Amino acid sequence: MSKAVRGHPAIAQAMLDGGAAGLAEARLSNVQRLRTAGMTCPITLIRTPMLSQVDHVVQMCETSYNTEPTVMAALAAAAIRHGTVHGIILMVEMGDKREGIIPHDLVIIAQQVMDMPGVALKGIGANFGCLSGIAPTAVQMRALSDLGTDVEGQCGPYLQTVSGGNSTSLPWAFGQATVGRINDLRIGEAILLGVDPITGAQIDGLFQDAFTLVAEVVETDRKPLSPSARRAMAGLRLVPKGDGSRRIILAIGDQDTNAAGLTMPPENTLIGATSDHLVIRTQDATLRVGAEMRFEMNYAALMRAMAAPDIQIVQHHDTPAPNSRDAQGSRAEWALV
Repeated sequence: MSKAVRGHPAIAQAMLDGGAAGLAEARLSNVQRLRTAGMTCPITLIRTPMLSQVDHVVQMCETSYNTEPTVMAALAAAAIRHGTVHGIILMVEMGDKREGIIPHDLVIIAQQVMDMPGVALKGIGANFGCLSGIAPTAVQMRALSDLGTDVEGQCGPYLQTVSGGNSTSLPWAFGQATVGRINDLRIGEAILLGVDPITGAQIDGLFQDAFTLVAEVVETDRKPLSPSARRAMAGLRLVPKGDGSRRIILAIGDQDTNAAGLTMPPENTLIGATSDHLVIRTQDATLRVGAEMRFEMNYAALMRAMAAPDIQIVQHHDTPAPNSRDAQGSRAEWALV
């Protein structure tokens, strides 16, 4: 899953070099970026295609995740126009309450896909943890596996893919449960940030510092708070006067990232953010105008930073060769400045 980095070609290639079987994206603009960079690997569109984009979908993506028969019929017609066969993976509602076909309708819709020239039923999938914030259970995963068997038994084709969710499914995959028919996970956050999306816990063997956000200090001063300001900021953590702390402003704001998703360096406390400013209370005496601060980011902060037009993306080191990375060695670090 390269959607959090907007289909950045070098990062996507690093995923492939690390063993990913293919790439998945949610937006055609990201797919176009990958194709323009010369990437020829299979790319799956995981967001239900828009009717207005079906021609581009069948031209740029081998497969797409779908729920709507009307959209699938349009994809079939577009595939015929372009002389190709487009793969369909049906998304099933398994508890996240985002996209998905109700399970008792799955076989009926699968049969409709089977009857459409121009498309081929490739599998089924489900989403977990994105809207509900709840990781999948072994019972849910077993039910998804059984649905794959049911579709095969009643509709005929062997399902190449039974996709069991995203990074939130890794604890299940690493556990003792039987995987059944599930042979695919759509992993993005765990690869990029090395953490469990639900708990935030670090995942053994993965790095948590591959990305760093760098911002420049544009103002530093000790500004006393007026009584009205103190009342307005009653819900914020205020540092007592006289403790050597200062207030600094950095040239980054809500247009650039999610301030709440930034990890403050030691001796620094977030006061707040506006569209273009990040205000921090610091005890670091070395921070002056023109100095830079470095932040780790969560998924929301990384995603917004990668999409911000004023953020410069710099790769500090070449992407390591496949299988050459170890916990003690050098690694690629991405600075978003």
